Amino acid sequence: MSTARMTKQQWIELFQATGLSDAMMHTWHREFERRYPDQHQSFLEWIGLPAEEILTVRQFSQAG
Repeated sequence: MSTARMTKQQWIELFQATGLSDAMMHTWHREFERRYPDQHQSFLEWIGLPAEEILTVRQFSQAG
């Protein structure tokens, strides 16, 4: 199995290519955090975000 991972920028580009707006991406993160907080943490780590940015994303996601 490959250990290659996608970057934050690749995810953003993929979401934009499928028509997601910034507001829709926020909703995606909010739902990910609400439904699966541990997996959201793992996902953010997997795409290579530093711990400080992960905390910011998760707080923003929890704020709604």
